[in-house]
Amino acid sequence: MPTVLIVDDEPTPRDFLQKILADQGYATLESGTVADAHSQIDLGHADIVLLDVNLPDGSGIRLLERLSQEQPGLPVIVVTGYGDIEMAVDAMQTGAQDFLTKPIDNTRLLKAVSRASEAVSLRQELDHLRQSRRDQYSWVIGDTPAMKRVAELIDRAAPTAASVLISGESGTGKEVVANAIHHLSPRRNEPFMDINCAALPDQLLESELFGHEAQAFTGATKRKHGLMEVADGGTLFLDEVSSMKPDLQAKLLRAIEERAIRRLGGTSSMKIDVRIISASNRNLQELIDSGQFREDLYWRLNVINIDLPPLRERAEDIPALAGTFISKLNLEMGKEVRGIHPRAIEALKAYRWPGNIRQLRNVIENAMLFCDGDTIEIGHLPAAISKM
Repeated sequence: MPTVLIVDDEPTPRDFLQKILADQGYATLESGTVADAHSQIDLGHADIVLLDVNLPDGSGIRLLERLSQEQPGLPVIVVTGYGDIEMAVDAMQTGAQDFLTKPIDNTRLLKAVSRASEAVSLRQELDHLRQSRRDQYSWVIGDTPAMKRVAELIDRAAPTAASVLISGESGTGKEVVANAIHHLSPRRNEPFMDINCAALPDQLLESELFGHEAQAFTGATKRKHGLMEVADGGTLFLDEVSSMKPDLQAKLLRAIEERAIRRLGGTSSMKIDVRIISASNRNLQELIDSGQFREDLYWRLNVINIDLPPLRERAEDIPALAGTFISKLNLEMGKEVRGIHPRAIEALKAYRWPGNIRQLRNVIENAMLFCDGDTIEIGHLPAAISKM
């Protein structure tokens, strides 16, 4: 049950309200002044505020105005004098969720608090959802404008079935973004399959994508299901799609357009429902201009584009990223590192990070191996960074 803060300068009304609410299972707190109410609310003790407007050290309406600006999700029920309709209207316009007139009717009170309690539960559920979303891609997202834009694009892309092209240098977190989109999507309970197109020769890549029948080629002793078939209903992530040869690009384009695939050596097609997320650390437009990448495939893949900036362009995010890695690595390594010395932070922010976020994680992990205390010092960093 939520905690109700009763703000009234008279002990008798506070005791009356406390007993009624306690009988219904609500936890209660009491304040007799605006100043004490400020303190209780700032400490996060209150889920709902039951606020009298006439207080000895100020107007409850002034407190309501502040809460409306600073904590708009905190439900406030204003208590006014009998018949003071104008003040009640002002309170509602200022941001109060409800109002009660004195003398307070018990039934009306409990209904108002119940509605406020529902609002608290909804806010907590939304906060939990937002937090779980942040946890999915917290080490990629930051506070710089470019990364806030990435976060917005992830949230907009996730509920759809649109193809997404993620561009950015190696190590900027393209696969993490792809995972985030999948796990925030309606396909979250279906397969997420990924493949690095640059890591396989052409024939093997085609077989991995589309599968093959037995005897389709030398060494194919039995049928193989391709990743597009395995990912049916889910998401397929094509990393480094720019390395795919033109003839295979044509087959991928046909599969996307027809929503169907045919295994190598097969004679019939099968329908599939796969969302394609692709990534490239090369400029696909330049590859199109040089004839190395099909423009029609590019437009099929690039319905939504997410461009990840290099870490050197968002140095302000490095402390938060490093803190995230420390928290995760403490669990993995059995360490109790609590922070990074300011000099070490400045060195990390000054470094150019050619390997981007992936390199930062490796540096933090290496520093924690040599850290015997609870703080990473500048001496724990590689010489190339510590001398910046």
